[in-house]
Amino acid sequence: MSLQRLLSVMRKGVEKYKMIKDGDKIAVGISGGKDSVTLLKLLTEFKKFAPYKFDLVAISIDLNFKENPMDFSPIQKLCDELGVLYVVEKTDIGEIVFDLRKETNPCSLCSKMRKGALYDVAVKNGCNKVAIGHHADDLIDTFILSLFYEGRLSTFAPKSYLDRTGLVLIRPMVMIEEPLITAYSKELPIVESKCPANKQTKREYAKEVISQIGTDVKNIREMIFTALTHPDRYNLFDKFESEIDKF
Repeated sequence: MSLQRLLSVMRKGVEKYKMIKDGDKIAVGISGGKDSVTLLKLLTEFKKFAPYKFDLVAISIDLNFKENPMDFSPIQKLCDELGVLYVVEKTDIGEIVFDLRKETNPCSLCSKMRKGALYDVAVKNGCNKVAIGHHADDLIDTFILSLFYEGRLSTFAPKSYLDRTGLVLIRPMVMIEEPLITAYSKELPIVESKCPANKQTKREYAKEVISQIGTDVKNIREMIFTALTHPDRYNLFDKFESEIDKF
């Protein structure tokens, strides 16, 4: 997969949603998986020709699975090669979620604690923005999860302000399809997740549902993405109510 193709799509999203400005210091959240490592590589390359100057700090939150620890050394080596400062923050999140709380659905609590730790480390390192590796397929899967489990028509924003920390959260790969990332990431060092709940989540179920529909509707993901990102495709009841007195 061409690096230039990925950079072209990412740049389109970054510029459309004004994600990066001159003087930004961006913390890149690195789980070690294909999405976050690809994001780090893309931002490092983008920095070379972007029309504005910005700095990067790569941050990994070690959940500290004592019986099955994560090895972040391949990420450290990559960051050394890229010339990016790398910070690994050790936490007790794994023990709290799985051993103390014994959560039956651990993903929600783990996600909140992991993000909180990431934001705190970003602030400590003087960052004003945090970039995470959500892509176009994550946008769609989040929409399906909200619809099925919360009864909401909702998904994440490409850029959002975090009141508690004063940080701006950005998702530079929001327009990139997951298969493109998967193909490119084969060239990068990927650290396997040690989470006991890995591949057993509601998000995986959402992917399976969309995949099943895709056997009949071949471009199902493209259709959902278009519906979510084009305002002219929006036609729900609140729109009707705002216009009801016009006729």
